[in-house]
Amino acid sequence: MSRIPRRRSGLYLGVVAEHAAARHGGTPLTLDHDLDVFPGAGRELTVARLADFVDDVAARLWAAGVRPGHHVAVHKTSNFDIYILASAASRIGAVPVMLSPALPGASVTALLRRLERPYLLTDTAKLDGPLADAPLAELTERVVLAAGHREGAVSLAELAGAPRRAPVFNGPDEPALMTHTSGTTGLPKLVVHSARTLRGRFRPQNRLFSLIRKRETVAVHVSFVHSRMFLAMAVVLPRAFPVLIMEDGSAQNAAELFARLRPGFLETHPNSFMEWEEVADDPRRPFANVKYFSSTFDAIHPGTMDRLLKASDRRGALFFQIYGQSECGPLVGRGYTRRGAHKADGRCLGYAMPGITRFRLVGRDGKRPSKAHPGYIDVRTPGRAVTYHGEQERFLKQVHGAWWRGMDIGYRSRWGCLHLLDREVDHIPGVHSTLEVEDAVLARLPELTELVLVPGPRREPVPVVCTRGDAPLDPDRWRAATAGFPQLAPPVHLPLSELPRTATMKVQRIELARRLKEKA
Repeated sequence: MSRIPRRRSGLYLGVVAEHAAARHGGTPLTLDHDLDVFPGAGRELTVARLADFVDDVAARLWAAGVRPGHHVAVHKTSNFDIYILASAASRIGAVPVMLSPALPGASVTALLRRLERPYLLTDTAKLDGPLADAPLAELTERVVLAAGHREGAVSLAELAGAPRRAPVFNGPDEPALMTHTSGTTGLPKLVVHSARTLRGRFRPQNRLFSLIRKRETVAVHVSFVHSRMFLAMAVVLPRAFPVLIMEDGSAQNAAELFARLRPGFLETHPNSFMEWEEVADDPRRPFANVKYFSSTFDAIHPGTMDRLLKASDRRGALFFQIYGQSECGPLVGRGYTRRGAHKADGRCLGYAMPGITRFRLVGRDGKRPSKAHPGYIDVRTPGRAVTYHGEQERFLKQVHGAWWRGMDIGYRSRWGCLHLLDREVDHIPGVHSTLEVEDAVLARLPELTELVLVPGPRREPVPVVCTRGDAPLDPDRWRAATAGFPQLAPPVHLPLSELPRTATMKVQRIELARRLKEKA
């Protein structure tokens, strides 16, 4: 164990809550669910209790045999205790490996095999469900249960009272956290972050929060296994902002919580913001006190920004759209106000963050990148991950000197704004930009809750649509809205719940296209 390293050398997740508690231990932390690991804790916590939970679980993991450098795969039912478990593993120098609760059992099994006998931190719901047929004795060093009891596994509950341990600080460039890519193109890749690269991701997010002068309640609904969750807590807790952590992202739950707690800052996935539009006019006025909306995973539709901004009563309300990647963290962004959100170009993601991130466009066809000939988007950031675990060659294929090529394609406007047109793998022949078409049609049909273009059996662009309340789609309104896109096939109407999604609520386009082909 080494002394606490200089703050600038890295971000150490295992002591984030402890350091915040030393200054602001009484800051409230509200949950909309009960913790599985501490079922009697209730839903009203403090930062001091959170820090104690992390320390407690770290001691139990050490008693279970976890040591510095060990891989601890965290795969359990969605719950904020995922953050506690991962922070606890980090606190004793282990490497938490975040596996989404939404991953199918086959994917989890494949990733466990790639990790070469990690400790598996899970629960009985996963053991009886997607992992029921997995050869866990062969794949793992030990199965540790966050909740419940099972023969052959060690339960954290049985290790209560284990002696507390001083925190362990590994080198700033050693593996500190693994998350995985979205899995929209198949088996996810395991992205390796170090304390130094986590610090690089922290910087742009910390800069955004520096704009907030008044202490506001911050409501967060993001995937508990995503690096964004850990960075959000690292930014918010030291500032003593009251925090609302949401597991249930339904519009009705959001309306009830926001009406009661009146947050001033909201962060969630773009698709969750879209779902929350349906309660924008709720008589409880859940968004009335929100001054800052933040969407940090993907581009968001202008109509969504416009509707939510208009639901706020706050003067100067802002909607931040920030574009990032699993491997790099936040990269470019911009803010929108009520005055401009409705006429925003949904493809304009914003500008690089001065002194932190940069981007460039590289031609794909020998021509200078432009809207007509979009190029690869290369990015440069101190937050770039170290590697893909077990797939270094695959990682290096996207490294071009100091630049990272994430396989998104776009162009730079005359004003310097980065425009994202598509992921290269999602490009459909005859469609300049699937995202551009989706933006345009969604703006014309407010009855739609989602629209996704995917290639059909003959590579034709098939619009998959979801409507509010699953109401039938009006064919005349559809024809009028899509008159400028004659290449589109007839729409396929599905309930929103049937769209395959990632942990961050992105639609898995390739999987959706595969399902449509099967039905055809």
